[in-house]
Amino acid sequence: MNHAMNTDMTLINEEGELVDPRTGEVLPAAPDVSAVADQLVTAAREQGIDLTGPNGLLTGLTRQVLQSALDAELTAHLGYDSGDRARKQTPNSRNGSTPKTVRTEIGEVTIQVPRDRAGTFTPVVVPKHQRRIAGFDDAVISLYAKGMTTGDIAKHLSDLYGSEVSRDLVSTVTDKVIGDMQEWQARPLDAVYPVVLIDALVVKVRDGQVANRPVYVAVGIDLDGRRDVLGLWMGPTGGEGAKQWMNMLTELRNRGVADVCIVCCDGLKGLPDAIGAISPLATVQTCVVHLVRNSLRYASKKYWSKITGQLREVYTAPTVAAAEARFAEFASQWRSLYPAMIQMWENAWAECIPFLSFPPEIRRLIYTTNGIESLNARFRQATRRRGHFETPQV
Repeated sequence: MNHAMNTDMTLINEEGELVDPRTGEVLPAAPDVSAVADQLVTAAREQGIDLTGPNGLLTGLTRQVLQSALDAELTAHLGYDSGDRARKQTPNSRNGSTPKTVRTEIGEVTIQVPRDRAGTFTPVVVPKHQRRIAGFDDAVISLYAKGMTTGDIAKHLSDLYGSEVSRDLVSTVTDKVIGDMQEWQARPLDAVYPVVLIDALVVKVRDGQVANRPVYVAVGIDLDGRRDVLGLWMGPTGGEGAKQWMNMLTELRNRGVADVCIVCCDGLKGLPDAIGAISPLATVQTCVVHLVRNSLRYASKKYWSKITGQLREVYTAPTVAAAEARFAEFASQWRSLYPAMIQMWENAWAECIPFLSFPPEIRRLIYTTNGIESLNARFRQATRRRGHFETPQV
């Protein structure tokens, strides 16, 4: 008989039936889960049965699934089914069960956790001492990340699960994130990052009183082109300084970063000098997109389109020499009207043009820090909802 191999290691015979490759037996067709679910929901509505709640359909199904899984775990642990004494080859045996109430995605569910006489059974589906099924902690952390306070989260989850969720419980879950964050911030890094993007955003932090504090974000692009957030650092009130940058770059070196080829940043004060001290061979590239945006602050809105078009000709030039020639034309046209704009470009020119020495594939990676901005946008969204952070701990 001819069989075709299926991806889940079963066989398909000529009639299109699934065959167990070990026994040759035809396996029953898998049920249409969606159809079964539709039938259950329809039946529940027709009979006036709630879907959720203590006596709800979903609560009962969840209880049955968890109970069946626990019983199957104990059977696997003992090596024989309940009542099958013929296959029992161990002195260990079942020893009743213990009631346990767990909080699931659809509310509280009471189950009977089976026990063994030797006390060696350790369930995996519902681990010992755990009363929250996977998903609860994720929900708390997700809501916390979106800017909700512990009180807001407690009320939201109480409404969602139909049972009391205390602020202390929420705080216990969110406090775990701090430890995870500290571990993440101290993790070892790659030895080489061809490109590192550094940017900053400003958040409100309570440290005695609420004040604006910068948060610096570094994203590394590794040798395979993958992006990795290297870390977050809370800066001092009043903005960045050389000491802050030295501490940040020294931490990256201590975590394993030995070489960085190009650092792309947005005119952060003192950063180029700090990079020169820590990685003297690294090239510092100012974000061209931010320079263009800053140019528009000096110009009337009616000239914005013309200015951005001409600047695009500058930073898309094929060579440094061509860019210098195009910028000279741009400067001669606008210097008399907007001298501060031209001065800004001249001051930043040395750190603006390094990317022009590279091929187009690399230029796209380093001429802007926009690769970080989508990440910062998510941070800003969370801070707007929260109002301010209660501590300066990042």
